[in-house]
Amino acid sequence: MSGFWSPIVHTLTPYVPGEQPLVDNLVKLNTNENPYPPSPLVLQAVAAAVNDSLRLYPDPGAGALRKAIAAYHGIRPEQVFVGNGSDEVLAHTFQALLKHDRPLLFPDITYSFYPVYCGLYGIEPRQVPLDEAMQIRIEDYRIPCGGIILPNPNAPTGRTLARDALETLIAEHPGQVVVIDEAYVDFGGESVIPLVGRYPNLLVIQTLSKSRALAGLRVGFAIGQRPLIEALERVKDSFNSYPLDRLAMVGAIAAFEDRDWFETTRTRIIASRERLAANLTELGFLALPSAANFVFARLPGYPGAELAAKLRERAIIVRRFNAPRIADYLRITIGTDAQCDRLVSALTDIVRQAG
Repeated sequence: MSGFWSPIVHTLTPYVPGEQPLVDNLVKLNTNENPYPPSPLVLQAVAAAVNDSLRLYPDPGAGALRKAIAAYHGIRPEQVFVGNGSDEVLAHTFQALLKHDRPLLFPDITYSFYPVYCGLYGIEPRQVPLDEAMQIRIEDYRIPCGGIILPNPNAPTGRTLARDALETLIAEHPGQVVVIDEAYVDFGGESVIPLVGRYPNLLVIQTLSKSRALAGLRVGFAIGQRPLIEALERVKDSFNSYPLDRLAMVGAIAAFEDRDWFETTRTRIIASRERLAANLTELGFLALPSAANFVFARLPGYPGAELAAKLRERAIIVRRFNAPRIADYLRITIGTDAQCDRLVSALTDIVRQAG
């Protein structure tokens, strides 16, 4: 039946998301989901929106949500673009702003959707190696390019760059769009949203899936000067005029309104991350410094695939990437302290057996 495929389909290597197994008593630490529920205000808002209005299309411009995001970040609504999760926002960004004659630069170890989008939209990728400490070096991006995309903090490493370093990068490429993907910024990174007013080539993308516990609602957004946002709108309105439903929009607005819940839960996750990293270090792991809601770590002398398999035998799943330089690393989502304790107990047992 593949004879019916368009030619491009044969060339695609799709992104593979973290699995969502249905297993009882599972400790699921593989997809960077928030271990805490959404704000009670979100649940109330969504429940209130389940009414006769669902027969009507949602606002195609998502005006109320854009106003809420703009108010939160101290910008104008016309500087905000919203979409069905940050992955859709990224997809529109690749098509609208990053497809040029010169290659697109991004790290060699990073979010694996970037090369997928390059294949889908016919963009030439150029992967820039991280240094030996798994860090992005701004000086390595001083080469001709059609655009740059960096996650900050980076995934799956969790390492972050300071705003000053990113501003240097943005300023050095005035003729190219620089996209900063801030999916994990609320867990310890420094957002570059305050720089948007000074740099017309800067686009910042965030998601409500991680720090606001709304992965199930699929809400993402971009912030930039008006010409960049208009480009995204043109692509969106040529693809799907209604990417966000009514429930997603009211839930997202409520999430921005409940600042106390946001601060409380993200602070708990940060504290749990530092505690887990310390426990892993005590067990002999090498854990990279993380500013995200996960830890990227390896146990010297122990194959990552084998370690992940032994955890699975104990109903604990983590994420492993079978890729050069990182095949022995495990990306471990920060769960509740009880979940992290169960992980540490399992790892302690595995290390003891290996010794």
